[in-house]
Amino acid sequence: MSERRDVRIEVPVLARVEGEGALELELRQGAIHSLNLRIYEPPRLFEKFLEGRAWHEVPDMVARICGICPVAYQMSAVQALESIFAIEPGPWVRTLRRVMYCGEWIQSHALHIHLLAAPDFLGFNSAVAMAEQYPDEVRRGMQLQSLGNRLIALLGGRSVHPVGVRVGGFHHAPSVAEVQALLPELTNGISQADALVRWCATLPVPDDEQDFVSVALRHDSEYPMIGHRLISSTGLDIAIAEFEQHFTEHQSPHSTALHATLEGKPYLVGPLARLNLNADRLPAPTRALLDALPVRFPSRNMFHSALARALEIHAALVEATALLQNYRVDTPALEVTPRAGTGYGCSEAPRGILWHRYDVNDAGNVSRAVIVPPTSQNQGRIEEDLRCSLESYGLEHSDDELRLRGEMVIRNYDPCISCSTHFLRMQVRRT
Repeated sequence: MSERRDVRIEVPVLARVEGEGALELELRQGAIHSLNLRIYEPPRLFEKFLEGRAWHEVPDMVARICGICPVAYQMSAVQALESIFAIEPGPWVRTLRRVMYCGEWIQSHALHIHLLAAPDFLGFNSAVAMAEQYPDEVRRGMQLQSLGNRLIALLGGRSVHPVGVRVGGFHHAPSVAEVQALLPELTNGISQADALVRWCATLPVPDDEQDFVSVALRHDSEYPMIGHRLISSTGLDIAIAEFEQHFTEHQSPHSTALHATLEGKPYLVGPLARLNLNADRLPAPTRALLDALPVRFPSRNMFHSALARALEIHAALVEATALLQNYRVDTPALEVTPRAGTGYGCSEAPRGILWHRYDVNDAGNVSRAVIVPPTSQNQGRIEEDLRCSLESYGLEHSDDELRLRGEMVIRNYDPCISCSTHFLRMQVRRT
């Protein structure tokens, strides 16, 4: 009978993601017998906070759910509420909402690539350490992140927890002078993003192909940001109102973070899923750039998520520049007459689809809210990826080496639990 060893490692480190968690592995005869990614966070109760609140309070409240992707929460919320109140804001509002969304993708993706992904791939423990050898690349990343924040603030009043979005449109319209001042920076940003994409394509990412289901929004002509239809790589094509008929959230006994499945199985949302399903919807300059790269999409390598983020930065800059070229001031919002009903909203947060449902009464007060964030949808896929990646990497590696590999896998999803996880503890049991 083989000797059983229980090894527990607790290593205090400066984590590069938010929240707290641990990974528990039980290894038997060279294979993973059980794997649990435990997430420790108290309930935040945001859906309950919204009950009884007026329709006009919702956009500012949901922006507080996440400091990195508040725009996504606002856009899903206003889409849902506008569908109840039979409001179609029109092309001016729709255009500027996409511009604001572009800003969120740019700032969030730039942070992830330079603070999380690139240090992992290049063997640094932080972006600060990486900057000693790659100062120009880190500087470029911070400039792109700042530019994304400026786009958010242009319409939101500020870049963190913006307050410019309302049901029916925006609280104010930017001046022509404000927009014109940004255009040269956006044009320069496209050149920076081009260089970023080419650099990301050279990063030494692990070769780790897996089978997984990609899920994303789909639009007739645009790369998806805010939409009405959901598709998957297995043939799903549904209206967002049908989400609950196919996707199920459930509580896992080993984690306080909810998991989600599609027809009972884990699935992937986020930049790689979007690109796998929507590469044909990229702006022409971004498609040309993609065609010149050695990497092809759809990709089955989860570590190509970093390159997908870089391509989305480029696409967002190309689109924001085009949308603002002929900017004019217009009426920022339509009047709202509330009524009872149920509405659905879905947008593509940097980390993937963010689905909202609201039930409101005649006065427009919320009686029920359901919010399904992208990280909870990716939880099952993360655990599936950990199992595949660690076994492919080799379970004969030391516990500390397995921990480092596991951290890389988790960070690759850019998890946001609190909406994420300090991956500080790992317990390995070898039998």
